[in-house]
Formats: sequence, C-alpha cells, structure tokens
Amino acid sequence: MKLISIQVGRSRDVDWRGEQVRTAIFKTAVRGPVHVGRLNLDGDEQSDLTVHGGPRKAVYVYPSEHYEYWRTQLPDDTLEWGAFGENLTTEGLLEDRVCIGDRLRCGSAEFVVTQPRQPCYKLGVKFDRLDMVKRFYRSGRSGFYLAVLHEGTIAAGDVLTVTPATEQRITVADVAAAEE
Repeated sequence: MKLISIQVGRSRDVDWRGEQVRTAIFKTAVRGPVHVGRLNLDGDEQSDLTVHGGPRKAVYVYPSEHYEYWRTQLPDDTLEWGAFGENLTTEGLLEDRVCIGDRLRCGSAEFVVTQPRQPCYKLGVKFDRLDMVKRFYRSGRSGFYLAVLHEGTIAAGDVLTVTPATEQRITVADVAAAEE
C-alpha cells in the first residue's frame, strides 16, 4: 500500500449554471513533502466547514484503482489524480477492506479512518454534470475521510501501513451502502 499523489486546493469562486459557487474541490498535485496539520494539509482549504473538513474530515482519500472505472464512465474527461477532490490518492486501500477506526501511518503522520465521503453538489460543479453525485453514490466508490491523530510530514511514494481497529470491524463500503 502506498501514497500515489498528494493534492491541495484553495477556495475559489466558479460559475455554475449562472451562479457563483465557492468551492475548494479543484485540487492540484504537489511535489515534495507536505505537512499534515490537525485540520488539513498545508496549502489546502475546505470552503464549507459545515459539511467538509473539521477534525473528523481533515483529509480525503480516494483509491487510484477507481480511476479506471471512471475513465470508462467519463471518457471525455481528463482524470488526473485529485479529480474527485481528494487530498490523497492511494494504492491498495479499498473501501471493502478498510474499516472505520483503522489507523493509517504514512511518513511521520498518523490518521484514523472516520467515514465514507458523502459528496455534495460541488462534485457536479467540478465535472459540470447534474447527475454526478448520483453516479458517484451508485458506483460504490466513495473514498473515505481521515482524522489526524499525529501531525507529521508525508510525500508521494510513502508506504502506507494499516493497524486494524480493535473494536467491531465495519468496512467503509458497509457504512456507505447503509447511507444510500
């Protein structure tokens, strides 16, 4: 398991169907080490803290394995790492194997898995598709949020290690399916 890419983005206003929308879903890959703080990565923001961010949703992870599926579903889109607004694009961490409460270590930082992603309409803004949120839910490819247990530094290429939760093991996929 490893960290493929790290993405960050600042809040900005974009035009969506004739209205201005403030969003930080547009993420850009960064090179080199990145500091992980309690609430996010250096250089990253969340534009609406009522639904994104905070201590339980500080970092968003999306498996690189899902990109092939989306390339068949959205053949006209260029899908670079971070296309789904994720901070960390990973290899080997899939929702049907990762459990709520699992601890992840990457570089000198430590995280805990808190919940699957529940996207808002801004995913549709990102892809300029009214049906994108519905498609995302139906795909079963949610990714998941992390809380930061120990601040530290991470870099693309770092190995990810998982320490399984000791309590009842409920996968991210099971939680996501129950929320539909």
